[in-house]
Parts: sequence; C-alpha cells; structure tokens
Amino acid sequence: MKRRALGGLLALAAAAAHGEGVPSVEVVGIAPAGVLSAERRLLPYAVQLGAAMQQGETLAESMSRTLAGINLNEISGSPYQHDVTYRGFRASPLLGTAQGLSVYLDGVRVNEPFGDVVNWDMLPEAAIGQVLLAPGSNPLYGLNTLGGALVLTTRNGMDDAGSNASISAATHGRRRMDLSHGASSLDGWHSYVAATLFRDRGWRADSPGRLARLFAKAGRRLQQTQWDLSLLAGGSRLVGNGLLPDDLYADDWRSVYTSPDRSRNQLRQIQAGLRQELGSGTSASLSAYARSSRRDSVNGDVADSEAEEGEHESEAAAPASLNTAATRQRSQGASAGLQRMTGEHRLALGATFDRSSVSFAQYSQPGAFGERRQVLALDDGARELEAAVDGTARSAAVFASDTWAFAPRWALTASARLGWSRVANTLRHEERAAQHEAFTYRKLNPAIGFAYEAAAGATLFLNAAQSNRVPTVIELGCADPEQPCRLPVGLQSDPYLKQVVARTVEGGMRWKSGEQQATLALYRTRNRDDILFRTAGLAQHGYFANFPRTRHQGADLTASLRADAVQFTLAYSFLDAVYGASGSLFTGTRDVPVQAGTRIAGLPRHTFKFGVDWQATPGLTLGATLHAASGMAVMGNEDGEQPGWRVAGHALLSLHASYRANDRWSWHVRLNNAANRRYETFGAVAANFFPGGVQQDGQPQPARFVAPGAPLSATAGLTYSF
Repeated sequence: MKRRALGGLLALAAAAAHGEGVPSVEVVGIAPAGVLSAERRLLPYAVQLGAAMQQGETLAESMSRTLAGINLNEISGSPYQHDVTYRGFRASPLLGTAQGLSVYLDGVRVNEPFGDVVNWDMLPEAAIGQVLLAPGSNPLYGLNTLGGALVLTTRNGMDDAGSNASISAATHGRRRMDLSHGASSLDGWHSYVAATLFRDRGWRADSPGRLARLFAKAGRRLQQTQWDLSLLAGGSRLVGNGLLPDDLYADDWRSVYTSPDRSRNQLRQIQAGLRQELGSGTSASLSAYARSSRRDSVNGDVADSEAEEGEHESEAAAPASLNTAATRQRSQGASAGLQRMTGEHRLALGATFDRSSVSFAQYSQPGAFGERRQVLALDDGARELEAAVDGTARSAAVFASDTWAFAPRWALTASARLGWSRVANTLRHEERAAQHEAFTYRKLNPAIGFAYEAAAGATLFLNAAQSNRVPTVIELGCADPEQPCRLPVGLQSDPYLKQVVARTVEGGMRWKSGEQQATLALYRTRNRDDILFRTAGLAQHGYFANFPRTRHQGADLTASLRADAVQFTLAYSFLDAVYGASGSLFTGTRDVPVQAGTRIAGLPRHTFKFGVDWQATPGLTLGATLHAASGMAVMGNEDGEQPGWRVAGHALLSLHASYRANDRWSWHVRLNNAANRRYETFGAVAANFFPGGVQQDGQPQPARFVAPGAPLSATAGLTYSF
C-alpha cells in the first residue's frame, strides 16, 4: 500500500473545504497560537471539541454539560465565578486554588499573572466560535498545563457573516443580551463585533451580578497572507457568597454566612496575528498581545484578632473586619512560529515570550456584624494597610514538534519545549522595610506519542508528556509557615517554592463512522511538588507549600449516536485523584494527616452525562440532559475523622426545547435542575462563629461548610438573524 503523506491529507482537507468533491478531513489546531495543526485522527491523545452554547448559557455551564471530565464546584454561587475542574485539575477565579489548567483565547494565555486564576466573566462568550480541550501535560501549551489546556477561538467576519441579536430571561432576575455582526468583502477584508450585557439578581440572598463585554476583530485574508487585529474590553460587578455551615444550609440553602463579598473586574486587551505562506508547504506566523486588568474586592468576615488574656468571655466574641483589596495587572507577549509540510513530516518550530507586572494592596478596617451577619465598618475604625506587593514575571520558551506518518497506518508525534521563567517581587509593610526577592526556573519538557489506524475509522493511541508550572507572585509572597497570611492579604518574605512538574501517560482508542463516534481514554498524571494552600488554626491565615506528590488517574468515555431524528450523547468519567505521599494538610480547623492513597477533596469519583435530542419536526427540537456525580471528600476531613462529613452524590435533570420558525427567527426554552433537587458541589471544614445563624460567645466550633447547588431555573430566549 502506498504511504500516505501527511501533507497530502491536509491538501485533501483544503480541497474539501472548497467543495472539490473529495472526502473531508478534520484538521484541528494543536498549539494555542495556531502555529501547529494536524489531522485529528493522527493525534496521540483524545482532543474534545465543545458543543455550541445554548442560549443564555455561560461557557463554564456549557463545558460542564457537554465535555467529559469537566465538572463545576459552585463555591461562590455566582454563575461567572465557578471553579472548573478537568480530570481533577482546576481553572478557578479564586486565589489559593491549586491551578492546573491553561486557558487560551486566540493564542493569548488568559491565566492571570497573580495566582494563575481565570476570570470567566472576562471571556467574550458571544464571539467564541470553537472550544477545544486538549488533555494531559502537553508541553506545546506552556506553563500551567498540568492536566490539560482549554483553547478558545473567536469568530471572524469571513466565516461568520451576518447579524444576530439574542435576548434571554430567566428566573432569579437573570437577563442577558448578545449582539454580533460579521461582514466580509470580495477583496479579503473582514470584520466581526460581538457584545454581551448580563444582569442577575442571584438565587442566593444578596447576590446580584452584572457585566458588559465588547469584542471587535478586523483583518484581511489574501491568497498568501492573512492578518487580523482584535480588541476586547469588559467590566463586571459580581457577588460570590461562599460556603454555608450545615445548620444554616438546612434552614435556608439560599442564605449567606457573612457579607459583603463583592468584586469588580475590568479588562482591556489588544491582540494582532499574521500568517504568511512562504511556498513549498512552508508558512510562518507571528502574534503579539497586550493585556491590562484590575480587580477591586470587598470582603466582610470575622476578624483575626483574639481576645487578650484576662478579657471577659463575652468580650471575646469574634469581631468583624471589612477587607478591601486592589489588584492591577499588565501583561505583554509575542510568539513566532514556522511550520513546514515535507513528505511524511509536518514540522513546527516556535518561540514565545511573555512578561507581566502586578501591583497589589489590601487594607482592613474594624467593623461590626449586623442582624444578617453583614459587616458594617465602624465610624472610628481606621483603615490599615495589611500588606502590599509589586511583582514581575518573565518567561521565554522555544519549542519544536514533528508529526511523522512513517508507515501506512502509523503516525508518530514528538515535541519538546525548553522554558525559562523568572519571578520577582517587592513586599511592602507599614512596620518593616521593603523586601525584594527573585527566583529563576528552567525546564525541558518532552512529549512523544503514537497513533495506529487499526481499521477504517478506528484508531489506537498512546502518549507520554511532561509539563510544568512555576510559582506565581502570590504564592512566593505567602510561603512561610512561621508567618502565615490571609488570602489574599498578609504577604511575607518567603522560602523558595519548587516548580510543579506533571507527567502524563495516556492511551485509548477513538472510532468514527458517519455521524456515529466514540472515544475511550485511560490516563495517569503524577504531579511532583504540587503547590497547595494550607490554612492554619481557626483564623483564615495560611501559606503556600510544596507537597511531594499527587496522582490523578482514570478514564473518560464519550459516545455520540444518531438514530433517524434522535441524537444520543454520552460521557462518563472515572477519576482517582489522591495524594501520593504521606504528609499533613493544614485545612480549616486542624492538621489533617494524609497517606499515599488519601483522596483529594472536592472531586467526584464518577461523573455521568447523558443527553438526547429529538428533532420532532423540521423546526422543532426537544431534548433532555441527565448529569450525575458521585459523592466526594470534604476539605479538612480527608482522613475521614468525621465519617458523616462528606458531600453526597446527586443527579440533575435538565430539559430544553428550541424552535426555528424560519431563517431569521428562533426561540429556546430550558429548565435546569427540573426536579428542583437540593445538592452540594463542594465541602470544607471551618470554624462556625454563628451557630444557628447567631453570633455566640466563646470559642467557635468546627463545622461542615458546603457549596449549595443552584435550584430549579427556567430560561426563555429569542434570537433574530439578519
């Protein structure tokens, strides 16, 4: 049999795109900046493509509904502040979370410099055209790709011409409007603009939210050259009310423990990209970006001060503290790549450079609790600077990759990335002189994998890869157990933190025949020197520290089947996420001893998603989705000292219907949690200063705190295309 060259396959794909009557070949990008792409069936790992978002749905909600291995922890209660997990690794907006997923928007890494957090509210959902989830420790995606990478690609006026206006309304005062317009001309010019307005009263008490986003892109696509320039601007004001102790949760799952807990985000970003065909199967690409973001937060909580010796017990009741924080971040970066198809090889070379600067300050002001446990600032209480830091981070990397179709049914993909990073900060305190520290990290990360076409449409694959994450400014500023800090307060001069190194081995098979397809992936990821936030004592102080080893292993199964007018989808995930060494976790109210094999909290072992869509008439589609998750361990009770302190499993049913009257009008109705089940998505052990909702004298008692899941909600929306 004649050897099939990879370049020839891609040429077939291009011909199919131009309607030349040859079989279509699915080509996907496997590097964030579009430097490298390959035929999907030759990849040695299981890439997932997200389905289109339903009307009024957030990106996180859509991924949780459709992608295997994705789950949400609703820790804050806000739809735009979810803690997203994939195979047990997190992408979260919450400081202190052990981040392990990298997120890219048009090649720009959107993990913020201060803690690698991801602000889901600042992503232009109305402009996102493709969601790609790459699994494992793939070095091509750079820093923080421990468990996987989420790659988002925006639309353009050439491929998405026309105008759309979408309006949706939901229970709990949720309103959303998305507007978009794409246009192109015969001489290659194109433009696209999308905007979103969102307002939400919130299903929990005192939890309103609102945001606005604007995305614009313009460019030109010629025979040999294409370029584009995009702008993104956004602003939000969100309330995340956090966890509830068991007694308050049982009394009213919509209540709030303490308040306020508000945050304001603002983002400005500009990005430019250029791709040039050089002939002979060679192309070059350049990309550059600049980002500027700010975050202002207000948090009311129990103060950390303790009663002085000899005070009356009634005077030892926990006082309140009103904490305010301001974070300013700037990032710039560029990447360059060269890609060449030659014979059976598809080669790529690239280089990236990123730099960022961070300025952070937090203040505290004495306060008192009101009747609903809201913190009110005292008139005579002076606002004091608790801590501040100015930090910078720089990273540079070079990488190379080759996909080689070395035999009729075999393909080998090998890649490597050599990275250098330097993180520096200057810590400022009112009572001490400024302290400066800087640390440098280097790492070579390789990957190698095979794909074998066992039969028509069926491929076996095996891949091994390594990636790393370096400590961020916040982690290096809070790593001393002798001087714990409150997140994100009290930064101290700290010991050195090691970089996290993750190694993944993944194997499985994928099959596709017409509209039927299935994928099975078995994986094992071992993290060395994972960075965890350890809280200490009854107060909310703690510090970041390396933990020797953690392990994530399991299986993901996806399947899609069409029978006449009915489409079935299935996704099942098994996750065994455990600590890989003996140690002690300082979480909440006590030291928690863990052994090799102790389960990591907040991660369900089994997740099952099943969906069915029936096209009842040419314009009407009816559907249902079942999402079930098993129970999970509670943070601070990993060793099971309190047998009943777990988060129970749950199953949620959602229903939806859509109707397209003609080419212009369509409507959509959706019921989430249609049975109005009460459930929890996360749990932690903490000190309860308000048993029964009332502040008590004396020492607080440890209690199980939970993140209540959202109740029944109904959404209705209308879309007009013109």
